[in-house]
Amino acid sequence: MPVYKYESMNATGQEVKGELQAASSEEAISKVRNMGLFLTKEPQQISTRKVQAAAGAPAKKTSTSIGRVSQKQLTQFTRQLSTLIDAGLPILRCLTILEQQQKPGMLRVTLRHTRVEVEGGASLSEAMGRHPKAFDRLYVNMVAAGETGGVLDTILSRLADFLEKAQWLRRRVITAMIYPIAVITVAALIVTGIMVWVIPQFEAIFEGMKTGLPTVTKMLLGMSKWFARGGWMVVLFAPLGIYLLGRVLRLSRGGRMLVDKIKLRIPLVGKILSKTAIARFARTLGTLIEAGVPILEALNITRNTSGNEVFARAIGEVHDSVREGETFADPLRASKVCDPIVVNMVDVGEETGDLDKMLLKVADNYDDEVDATVAALVSVLEPIMVIILGVIVGFIVVGIFMPLPKMIEGASSQVR
Repeated sequence: MPVYKYESMNATGQEVKGELQAASSEEAISKVRNMGLFLTKEPQQISTRKVQAAAGAPAKKTSTSIGRVSQKQLTQFTRQLSTLIDAGLPILRCLTILEQQQKPGMLRVTLRHTRVEVEGGASLSEAMGRHPKAFDRLYVNMVAAGETGGVLDTILSRLADFLEKAQWLRRRVITAMIYPIAVITVAALIVTGIMVWVIPQFEAIFEGMKTGLPTVTKMLLGMSKWFARGGWMVVLFAPLGIYLLGRVLRLSRGGRMLVDKIKLRIPLVGKILSKTAIARFARTLGTLIEAGVPILEALNITRNTSGNEVFARAIGEVHDSVREGETFADPLRASKVCDPIVVNMVDVGEETGDLDKMLLKVADNYDDEVDATVAALVSVLEPIMVIILGVIVGFIVVGIFMPLPKMIEGASSQVR
């Protein structure tokens, strides 16, 4: 049987070369694709000898582990795909162009898979739906709605807008939290160092005092001993422990509900998380309805992508209400997860038939509110952190210096 030499790429974008036996070049191509590889060059017949390795096996083993597509990459791809389709290029040509310009990685591999599946007769939404790590249900349903209505370029443009705003909101919140977290971390490290290494030096000095130590000093020395005996591990690793506990709790639905309820009740931060969840819910649902996705399916998608179990349960109640032919606003009002103005705007949108427009207005309004609240939080956190650090430093200084007058007075009396 003839032997063919092939050059291909695996799922991670790495080059794989090898040889295999096949009756024809078409069979060789089929065998390479069945191995999960993607040909970069047409297989070439080299001889009729048998391959030393097992037929159909690649020349060498390579890693096929892949991760998720980043939100930034997906947003950029969506915007570019919308532009190319709007210019009149066929889907396959668009996918080929975008695949070629991607760097090796998950997105490039996914686009290659998608292009091959579209070549095989699948629709774009069907092909994308087979890669949930890159394209979630929201994305796939939006694309399917665009294909059905013949407005795929418009839908992709709206989807790109949605992704950009969601990415901007997430980045804004994360950026605002970096500064206080960094300050608190550095302060914790400094205080830990003082308690473990500095205070014990003063304890040796205070041991020679005949008079009793002030209460503040005793408290300081006690805290220093606690730090030295392992308390520093509690201070440094408590945040990690809380994070891991939260991750474990989120493995169950009840745990997720508990964690999300606690988050929403945290002063200042809970307000930001609540407004962010409302903005995300409103924008997701409004975008889906505007794209022509059926209301029940849109509610299911919104529930699954809400990112907050409290809001997911409320959306589930809305879904059940709409399915029974009842109103949209009543279960939302009963859940008390949204402000009254949101419920009233949804009610008006439902009555006038402009629910999608009302939801998008709510999303825009809450995006602005989140931005203003984050800015206010940062301005409030700075003086609060200064006050807290001042109290900690003041406590340490007072605890160290309060015994000194008595020590000086005792030393003077001994000299006399």
